Amino acid sequence: MLTYLAVLFAGLLHAVWNALVARPGGRTGKDAETASGSDDRYIAFAIIGLTSAVACAPLALFHVPALPAWPYVITSVVLHIGYTLLLIRCYTVGDFGQVYPIARGSAPLIVAAVATLLGEHLSLTQLLGLAAVCGGLGALAIAGRRGAPSRPALLAALGTGASIAAYTVVDGLGVRRAEGSLGYTAWLFLLEGGLVAAGVLAVKGGAVMAAPRRMWAMSATGGVVSTLAYGIVVWAQTRSPLAEVAALRETGVIWGAVIGAVFFAERLGRRRIAAAAVVALGVILLNAHPA
Repeated sequence: MLTYLAVLFAGLLHAVWNALVARPGGRTGKDAETASGSDDRYIAFAIIGLTSAVACAPLALFHVPALPAWPYVITSVVLHIGYTLLLIRCYTVGDFGQVYPIARGSAPLIVAAVATLLGEHLSLTQLLGLAAVCGGLGALAIAGRRGAPSRPALLAALGTGASIAAYTVVDGLGVRRAEGSLGYTAWLFLLEGGLVAAGVLAVKGGAVMAAPRRMWAMSATGGVVSTLAYGIVVWAQTRSPLAEVAALRETGVIWGAVIGAVFFAERLGRRRIAAAAVVALGVILLNAHPA
């Protein structure tokens, strides 16, 4: 139960930092989506990466993953950088309330399929719970909206979901070879955050340094929150099946819907509430273990 509660909390933290990235300038209201361009988001991710790297550097000095885990760390760093680029694309061409649920909802299904091939198995009840979580998350993406997301937004969101599934499986396997989740997480964020920050600074260094204090504060907060959120997930993967952790983590989309409604003037409505209830039911089924 402690693991499940921790992952649910990580889902909340994930929704918070994604909302910060979706609106890096801190604007709210109906014009918020067009107010923040891709340049702002690259700057935001540079600050997030820099914050994560600085925060994890002291831990990395004293906690080093075991040698068998390093191929997974390096692979995950590459996948996380790809995920970052896809996420920026998502929030540039799509609406937060649509692309976020699609990206997060598609990932657990892919993780479950791969985990099954790796020998992890869920009960029928848990499989129904997984389907409910993913279906509810997909419904959240379209409920209460005038139409489906545009093709570029849909492709970017599905690509993001695939990258999430890829690094989730890699990290789940890697951390089990690392002899401790703390060192694995610290080195992952030190390398990934440092590379992202260095890349953006090399191209847009002046713009990053000239970013408003508000953007620095929000993005730095996002860096701390994202590191904590995924650190919890990596730890949970040493204690529970990958598919369970992946699905429970994505319940943060419920919080994303609430954040979108409260801060970004995105309509919640009865259909989105019903979709959130389906996700909650799926979580209950996922936690139902055979006697």
